[in-house]
This record gives sequence, structure tokens and C-alpha cells, in this order.
Amino acid sequence: MTTLDRMDIRLRALHLLEGQRMAQRLFAHVVATQVIKPGRGEEEVDNRIALIAREVFGVRAGRVGRRFVRSGPDAVPGVSWPDRVIGEQDLVVVDFEPLLAPYETGFARTVALGDGLARRRLVHDLDVVASRARDAFRADETITGRELYAEVRGLAAGTGRSLGSRHCGRLTGTAPATRAESARPDMFIGPDNDRPLRRTLDEGWRAHWILQLHLVDDHSGHAAVHTELLDLV
Repeated sequence: MTTLDRMDIRLRALHLLEGQRMAQRLFAHVVATQVIKPGRGEEEVDNRIALIAREVFGVRAGRVGRRFVRSGPDAVPGVSWPDRVIGEQDLVVVDFEPLLAPYETGFARTVALGDGLARRRLVHDLDVVASRARDAFRADETITGRELYAEVRGLAAGTGRSLGSRHCGRLTGTAPATRAESARPDMFIGPDNDRPLRRTLDEGWRAHWILQLHLVDDHSGHAAVHTELLDLV
């Protein structure tokens, strides 16, 4: 195991927090300026977000070809999808993963357009699940990936919904794809990770985690996504 200087460890944590806070400010700016509007294409909204990120925050996408926005039936995790015009009652996922690649973290939120109560309730409940998941993590110093996953799964069931993926989080610095999940379950907050989430990695870094929630309303088929740092906020 590599031994790292305390300053290195502290700087890495600050680097992760910097990415998180930038993403929060960018998302707030996008919402406040109504960048996401019915009638606009996803690609148009992507371009507007990229422009704001570059001109207001000085950040360029770290992963070329990755999109920021998906809407309606496409509002589920995915790598690529065709351009689509955003509808008046859509759920819209805003995912800043391409921007945050240099920060080794992730941030995503779901916006409910229109006056559809079911969609707005889904987004509200997702925020509640995320908040209570953080509470569960903070309350138990020895909690494992398996235990937190079970807690989150129970929280989702308590809202009458289910989780849309086999894990609900991952180590910072790892790709969001689930391909490595079976090979390295200790890198994910999932049912096969029986190791404590608070630990030191082989490289000497303290483990920091990204909470990655995908809540599905099985009755309507609607889905919402919430991604953010778990242990530094």
C-alpha cells in the first residue's frame, strides 16, 4: 500500500469538492436562466450548457462525444441516444459527467417540466432518498457497500418505487459503466461489496464515493437520476 502525504490527501478531497460545487453552481444557473425548455432539442440545450460552462465557469467537457441532457423516454442512464425535442411534460436528466471527468467525480439531477404531479413527486422522492442515504452513511462509521445498498433499496421501496441499477454508487475516479461491477464489486455500492466504505485504498488514497441513484416508477415507467458526492458534502 502506498503511503501518501496528508497534504496530498487533503488536496484530492478539495479537488473533488471543487468539481461538486462547480456542478452545483452550473446546474443552478441552467435552471435559473431556463436553458431547459419544451420545444428545444436536446442537442441545442447541450450546446447552451457547454457555452455557459466555458464562458461562465471556464470549464470544458472532459469527455468528447458525451451529452449532458436526455429527456422523456430517454431519461435513463445511457451512453448515446438520438437528438430529441424536449416535451412540455418531460422528465429531463441533466448529467455533468462529461464536464467532471477531470475532477474524477459526477453530478446529475432530474428536472420535471410541466404540471404533472406524478413526475414532480418522483423527483421530490428521489431527493428524499438521496438525503436519507447520506444520513445512513453518516450514522454508521463501519457501513459496508452491501449495507448501504440495502438501506437505499429499502428507501426506494418506501416510496413505492425501485432502483434501476444493480448498484447505487461508485468510487470517485471510476467510470460510471457497470461493466467492472462483477470484476471489482468493492468499487461499487452494491449487494456484492461487503467491505467498509470508509477505508484506505491500495494506492494510499482515502476512499471517496459518488452516490448514484436511478429511481424507477414501475407503474408509469418514469425514471429519475440523482448523482453527487456521498461523503464530502
